[in-house]
Amino acid sequence: QVQLVESGGGLVQPGGSLKLSCVVSGVSIRFRDVAWYRQAPGKQRDFVARISTYGSTNYAASVKDRFTISRDSAKNTVYLQMDTLKPEDTAPYYCNLPATDSWGQGTQVTVSS
Repeated sequence: QVQLVESGGGLVQPGGSLKLSCVVSGVSIRFRDVAWYRQAPGKQRDFVARISTYGSTNYAASVKDRFTISRDSAKNTVYLQMDTLKPEDTAPYYCNLPATDSWGQGTQVTVSS
């Protein structure tokens, strides 16, 4: 059974940083892409970032140059480093494994002064 567990969310002031983690169990991420999404209140779930098997990355335009996705295959974990956070980044963030269409339960990020 594939499980994804996110952590690292919290309350941060504008301009601050957070690092999210997604621990995957039940399948190895070594040869699979992993992605992050977020869903602001009243809006659809939006793509944030994705990292491929080979380490290539792509980002939503709204987070490019502020967020960095990375992976540690030995720990079966994917990270999302978020810098220069803005109030509009507030949302629950979800980890996704496209190969199995698996999702985590989400971790809340709130950017507010």
